[in-house]
Amino acid sequence: MTEDLVIGEDGLARPQWAASNDMLRDYYDSEWGMPVNTEAGVFERLSLECFQSGLSWAIILSKREAFREAFANFDPEKVALFTENDFDSLMDNPGIVRNKLKIRATIANAEATLMMREEGGLADFIWSFQPDATPIPRTIAEIPTQSPESKELAKALKKRGFRFVGPTTMFALMEAIGMVDTHLVGSHRRNSSGIWA
Repeated sequence: MTEDLVIGEDGLARPQWAASNDMLRDYYDSEWGMPVNTEAGVFERLSLECFQSGLSWAIILSKREAFREAFANFDPEKVALFTENDFDSLMDNPGIVRNKLKIRATIANAEATLMMREEGGLADFIWSFQPDATPIPRTIAEIPTQSPESKELAKALKKRGFRFVGPTTMFALMEAIGMVDTHLVGSHRRNSSGIWA
């Protein structure tokens, strides 16, 4: 057991970030790193990772329901049709992160997501970059922030019109949707996705 893991009152080991409050613990225990392979599900995670760039994940998670309400439950067909009036409403919405570049990027990414349907869809495309092996970190310091696959994925998405999809953001997405397992060895969530034996 490393100092990067904390034993909770329930006797389960989690990294310190996931033990810091109930919201992060619940997200870590039930969702983070579990497979997401629907278009809307992947589009939501991609959008939230885009908004998280430069901010803490706790901020984004605390605003998640407001984001869902503001962005039509991350239905790419609806978001792709957002008008300038919708953009102005989003910029006036105190419940979300009001960054005009990230809001514009989310609308553009919805449009790009619809275009991806001709190639089999966003989810299948992103999952096609799943690596052959996953990291096996024992400490937080051993968790990479990007990978060859996240660099290739970022490049491929940018070529298709996506924005705010750099290699670090795409690695965070890969972690969030279970494409890689960066749960620390010793965490009760290690190997919980069913993808990595």
